[in-house]
Amino acid sequence: MEERMEENTEFVERKRWLFLGLPFTFTKYIIKEDVITVTSGFFKTVENDCYMYKVQDVELSTTLVEKLFGLGTITCFTGDTTHPKLLLEHIKNARTIKEFLLKTSEEARLKRRTVNMLDIGSDGDMDDLLDN
Repeated sequence: MEERMEENTEFVERKRWLFLGLPFTFTKYIIKEDVITVTSGFFKTVENDCYMYKVQDVELSTTLVEKLFGLGTITCFTGDTTHPKLLLEHIKNARTIKEFLLKTSEEARLKRRTVNMLDIGSDGDMDDLLDN
């Protein structure tokens, strides 16, 4: 179930063990309208943030074991230099969170007027285009 922390926080999830889906790990995902924060570690804590407008695509995958325990793994493909693939592993409410990420990241890009400059379907040879 989603856990509300503050007004701007949408979801707080913990990475879970695949076995029984228990949240006995030291990785926490905080998903807000403007940023995704991944905090991990026990003795040494590492906190990584990715702004929502940098999320370019979102993928949901579920293994058979994850399906048995109601979990899923979300991969966020980002324009972030430190983590171009941001994984939210073995979380509950994965489909709801994926839909939220898709909607919110698109809204954030439109709000910032950030254009996605991915090369879609071309062979990347600009010289041929300029010569014609």
